[in-house]
Amino acid sequence: MNSRKTSKCLVTMALIMGCHPAMAQKYPSPLPVESIGTIETLPATYPRDWVFIQDAYFDSMIDGRVVLVDTSSPSQPMKGMFNAGQMASYAVPTTGSDIYVAETYYSRLSRGTRTDVISIWDKVTLGWKGEIELPGGKRGQTVPTGHNFQLINDEKWAAVFNFTPAASISIVDLASRKILSDIDIPGCTMIYPLAGAGFMSLCADGTMASIRLKPNGEAETTVSSKPFNVIDDNPMFMTPARIGTTAWFATFKGDIRGIDLSGTVARDLGAFALPREKTAEGEWRPGGWQVIAGSDAGLLYVLMNSAGKEGSHKDGGSEIWVVDPKTKQRTSRFALKSPAFTIQVTHGATPRLVAALPDGSMDVYDATAGQFQHHLGPMVHSPYVMVAAP
Repeated sequence: MNSRKTSKCLVTMALIMGCHPAMAQKYPSPLPVESIGTIETLPATYPRDWVFIQDAYFDSMIDGRVVLVDTSSPSQPMKGMFNAGQMASYAVPTTGSDIYVAETYYSRLSRGTRTDVISIWDKVTLGWKGEIELPGGKRGQTVPTGHNFQLINDEKWAAVFNFTPAASISIVDLASRKILSDIDIPGCTMIYPLAGAGFMSLCADGTMASIRLKPNGEAETTVSSKPFNVIDDNPMFMTPARIGTTAWFATFKGDIRGIDLSGTVARDLGAFALPREKTAEGEWRPGGWQVIAGSDAGLLYVLMNSAGKEGSHKDGGSEIWVVDPKTKQRTSRFALKSPAFTIQVTHGATPRLVAALPDGSMDVYDATAGQFQHHLGPMVHSPYVMVAAP
């Protein structure tokens, strides 16, 4: 390269790099260095207005999550989130500093080696603390429901539902992080904690099985009830509202049934019917995914669909019926601003009813008066299991 071309190249490079005095005058001074964002922590005891809501994220189920929401804050409702992958289930203890998630992952995202784990998350930082591996690749993967994974024995053990399609429950000691046992529950499903070390499962023949566990986690006794759940005509939704030691279940046609879980054997308390009201589209029936919630005052809130009929039980609802289980009467009803899919009621003297909409947003109501308070923009993609902060 001759000297003339070399000189021309150097000038061109100087212009590109902004080294020419004339070029330097056209640019402002460098921007000031920005401060790095801070990571906030959460209170050890959550406010009573907060709820957890699970996002199954059907667009990418390997990337599910649970979002923590402040229902009192329309401007900044999201407090944080943690992972809950591949049709996970989660449990929030009433005490302690941990949150537990039973989940599944594959080494190649959607294929490869399968690993089932109970992941442990910190309540204050929402940071990952560790995991307990569940052997055998048998954790039941279903559309999320709160009763595939529960804490039992005063929250010292975790119970995990397995389905291969043989049904069983894995019992896990959370302190030692060890698997204690696998309990076969043929023909049954779900986990409803009983007093002490035990649980109840609902069975396909309309009965329920109460399993009492030994101190080492193995099964001691199994007691089956008489059939009471009318599977072929009026079955129960499998996610109840628990008030004290009673689990209240809604049925597809609009009955409310109580199951006493205070002892070592679950006891059927019988059912009572909600008003049967016909409409132009059908009749009022419960509809949605999580269709019933309970308040600390002992009232039940049922998500109702005015177009109820055979097969409508997952369609969501447009009204809330408030029911007193002591008197077995509907005490009030109020219309929802938008049809909802899942409901929950927060704890405390001034409870809020939170209605999750199909688009992942939420409407918040005064649960006592039934008045709409505010709308919270989309929090999740696929809303399912909602749990009130303990």
